[in-house]
Amino acid sequence: MTSIDPINAHILQCLQSNGRISNTALANLVGLSPSACLRRVQDLEKRGIIQGYRAILDRRVLGQDVVIFVMVGLSAHLKADALAFEAAMAKAPEVQECHNITGSVEYLLRIEVADLTAYKTFHADRLGTLPMVGSITSHISLGSSKDRLE
Repeated sequence: MTSIDPINAHILQCLQSNGRISNTALANLVGLSPSACLRRVQDLEKRGIIQGYRAILDRRVLGQDVVIFVMVGLSAHLKADALAFEAAMAKAPEVQECHNITGSVEYLLRIEVADLTAYKTFHADRLGTLPMVGSITSHISLGSSKDRLE
């Protein structure tokens, strides 16, 4: 585990809120000179703590404003089945997140689709065709009071 000093923690917090912040503005927020701030950010990147930057898209504008959390149980606890399931989910554009979890099922998916008809198609044509899938439980999100991706 890597220890993070308070200044680096503040840098990370600022970058999580706004990954496009200029180095000068970031330096001002964390109380460093721009060169010292840049060195710290580069070090965080080099150490793999900052793995990348990405654009956060407005799902509503793109017509993908229905979010569904899906719990998937596999029929058997075979490594080959898990790998095949993960590969299938990696190819599915509706799947935004695929988590291998503990508990009564093996996977938790975050699905984004335009509407319930699109989800029904995903459910039937993607999940429903995978032979290793034993159970599917869907939870439709009514909204989010806290979402780091928004």
